[in-house]
Amino acid sequence: MNIGYKRVSTEDQSNDRQLAGIQLDKPAFEDKASGATKDRPQLQLCLLTLREGDVLHVHSVDRLARSLLDAISIIEQVLSVGASIIIYSPRLEFKTGKDNPYATFQLQLFASIAQLERAMIRERQREGTARAKLHGTKSGKPWGTQPLDMSRSQEAIALCDQGHNISTIAKTMGLSRGSIYKLLQGHIKSVQY
Repeated sequence: MNIGYKRVSTEDQSNDRQLAGIQLDKPAFEDKASGATKDRPQLQLCLLTLREGDVLHVHSVDRLARSLLDAISIIEQVLSVGASIIIYSPRLEFKTGKDNPYATFQLQLFASIAQLERAMIRERQREGTARAKLHGTKSGKPWGTQPLDMSRSQEAIALCDQGHNISTIAKTMGLSRGSIYKLLQGHIKSVQY
């Protein structure tokens, strides 16, 4: 069987271009998670599905894993059941019983580049945060930019009267705890923390 695996990092990204034009025997396994994490349920299911003679198709090395050790571990797991794997960007093929030193070298090279890229992204994020702190800019979610809709105080009071605590009311209404305190001004004595 020809089996495919696709991965994107976030929900708003599309994986449509991955494995476009590749004939698969069933819909591809798809994860929406970082390649740096091993907690990818569809990848695990995909690997458990593979049988002897199957071919796993993956768009690129970084879609499979961001670390060299993880990529090699996944490829070894595929080969251990008698399946093979084709990575299309760059074109690498790993088949059971066929030692391909050139493909192994390429895999190591591209997985190392993916790992370096991830480290550089983290470094740029740290530098940006440090630079923002130097200039007195706060990082993270902006707060206080939207005026609080005081008409929602009745909703907050009703939840409070039902015995809900501040945290529960905040989660239910999709507001911060501070906003709930403002909505409950004058009614706050009976609220639990």
